[in-house]
Amino acid sequence: MRYRIAFVAGLAVGYVLGAKAGRDRYDQLARTARSIVENPSVQETAGLVRAQVSNAGKTVYAKVSEKVPVTSVRDFLSRPSEEESAELDRVESAAAAPSTTAHP
Repeated sequence: MRYRIAFVAGLAVGYVLGAKAGRDRYDQLARTARSIVENPSVQETAGLVRAQVSNAGKTVYAKVSEKVPVTSVRDFLSRPSEEESAELDRVESAAAAPSTTAHP
């Protein structure tokens, strides 16, 4: 649907820019476009769509932040990877284990 609207809008712009019908035809098209945009039902629909998009964005943000609880890029970059975590765990467990070698 979005691509159809973009296509029709592109056709309209192309027609206006490429038309050789003159200034009168351009003014007529501009008045028609203004009347469509200023129509209360179009304004209401645009407001509803705007609200739905805003709500969808908030929902997506909430779901993503649940899955990836990162508060900033710095936090994300400072976290060790799985391999780094495994190596840190190995080093810490080796340091915590009692030494079995006797010292002379």
